[in-house]
Amino acid sequence: MNKEQIKDDLKDIGGRLRRATGYSLKGLRAAFHNEQAFRLEVYALLVIIPAGLGLGDGRVEKSLLIGSWLIVMITELMNSAMEAVVDRIGSDEHELSGRAKDVASAAVMVALILTAIIWLLLIF
Repeated sequence: MNKEQIKDDLKDIGGRLRRATGYSLKGLRAAFHNEQAFRLEVYALLVIIPAGLGLGDGRVEKSLLIGSWLIVMITELMNSAMEAVVDRIGSDEHELSGRAKDVASAAVMVALILTAIIWLLLIF
């Protein structure tokens, strides 16, 4: 990488960040409007943030309690993206399409189990 490449990369960093933020917010809005599970997770976050702040003993515990739920939400977003791609490919039943959706759903379940373990270990 030479100095010109670095200069070109840095020249439009503000515009790139604005565009990336716009795409991310568009994705969050789409997930909120189209995915019931994500909406429920957002509503739960409104309870989890104050609960995590109140129940956590110190910054690390508070971060783990709240962060574990954010991992659930991140995983749900990836699950929704996977489902959208599979649905876009076609509506025909196919073993691989079903497997992709099932595995993405399993990832959400594993994230939920992780969250439950963290909360149980830190609260009790």
